[in-house]
Amino acid sequence: MQFDVIIIGAGAAGMMCAAQAGQRGRRVLLIDHAAKVGERIRISGGGRCNFTNRSVGPENFLSQNPHFSRSALAQFGAADFIKLVEAHGIRHHEKTLGQLFCDDSAQDIIALLKNECDQGGVKWAQPCSVEKISPRQGGARFELVTSQGTFQCTSLVVATGGLAAPALGATPFGYRIAEQFNIPVVPPKPALVPLALPPETLAALQPLAGLSFDTLATCGRRSPAFREQALITHRGLSGPAILQISSYWQMQAYQAGKKQPIALNLLPEENAAEWLQKHRQQNLALAGLLAGFLPRRFAQEWCALQGIARPLAELSAKALRQAAALLNAWPLMPSGTLGYGKAEVTLGGVDTRALSSRTMEAASVPGLFFIGEVVDVTGWLGGYNFQWAWSSGWVAGQHA
Repeated sequence: MQFDVIIIGAGAAGMMCAAQAGQRGRRVLLIDHAAKVGERIRISGGGRCNFTNRSVGPENFLSQNPHFSRSALAQFGAADFIKLVEAHGIRHHEKTLGQLFCDDSAQDIIALLKNECDQGGVKWAQPCSVEKISPRQGGARFELVTSQGTFQCTSLVVATGGLAAPALGATPFGYRIAEQFNIPVVPPKPALVPLALPPETLAALQPLAGLSFDTLATCGRRSPAFREQALITHRGLSGPAILQISSYWQMQAYQAGKKQPIALNLLPEENAAEWLQKHRQQNLALAGLLAGFLPRRFAQEWCALQGIARPLAELSAKALRQAAALLNAWPLMPSGTLGYGKAEVTLGGVDTRALSSRTMEAASVPGLFFIGEVVDVTGWLGGYNFQWAWSSGWVAGQHA
C-alpha cells in the first residue's frame, strides 16, 4: 500500500503532523502501537491538559543546540495553537505563570486533533507494530513491514516520543530508527522528575514527607531560577520547583561529566545576611523566625540539620554569615532521580545537529523526519513540551 507520508506515533506531535500533511493533500497513514491514541494528552494536567503557555520562547527549552527550537516556534507558536483551540470551541483558562488548561477535559484536545486529521483524510493503523523499516530506491523511499501489512512512503515521520511514562507504552523505538540511519542520539535521561536524596539527608527530612515550601531553585551559574513550591517526599524532593531544576541538574551532569548540587533559596524575597542582622539582638532561635516564612516543622528540622539551635544573639558573626549563605543557597546533592516512571518527559534524544530546524528533516536522509519528544528538545514544566509537539509537528507537516 502506497502513501505519501507515514507517521509512526499518534501522540500530540504525530497527530498534528498528520493533520497538516493531510490537509495539504498528501496521502497520510498514521501508525501507533497502542489501541488508544493520545493517552499522555488524556492524563496530562490532572485530566485537563496544560496544552500550551502564553509565553513560549527558545529560552524555555533545553537542548545541546539551544537555538534549534527557534525556527519551529516562529513558524507555529503558542498564539497559533490557541487560535486553533478557540476555533474548535474549546473553553480554556489560564493558571499561574501563563499555563493554559481546558475548562472541561483533555479529551477536548484529543478530539481537536482527530477532527483535524479527519479533515485531511488521514488513514489510521492501530494497534499496529512496526517490525522492519527499509530504505528503497525510486519514488517510495521507505518500506515498512508491520503487523497490518507492508506499506511504502516517500516521507517517513518519527513521532514515537521518549522514554518517560513507560506504563503508557513509552519505548526507545524512535532512537533505534535514528541509529539504523546513522543519525546520532544524545543519551536520554529522565526530565521534569522528582529527585532522590542520599540517606544522611533523607534521614532528617523523611519525617516531614508531605510538607511543601516556597523556594527559588537553581543548579549552577547558567541555570534559570525557578520560584515555585518544593515538596518533601519519602524518597527525596518533588514539587514544581524540583521538577523544573531536575532537567538542568541532568543537563549539567551530561555536559560537565560530573554531578553538581542544586541550591534552594529558602528566603527568596530576603537578603538573608541583612535579615539576620536585623534580628540579631532578639533572643529568638532561628527556627522560630523562619516559621514566619516556612512550615514550622520544616524550619525546626532544617535548623537541627544545620546545627543552628542557639538564639541568634548567641551566634558569632561567622556563624551568622554561614547561616545566611545556607538560607539563600542551601546546597543539596541528589543521589539520582526517581526514573522514567515518575518523569514528565525525556531529556536528550535525536541530535538536533543532524536535523533541519526549518523542516525537521534529517540532513543525511531525505524524506526522514523526527518530531516531538524523540528529538533533543525538552521544555520546562507548564505547557512548553506540548507546544514543542504542536510546533515541530506543524512544521514537519508542511514539508513531509
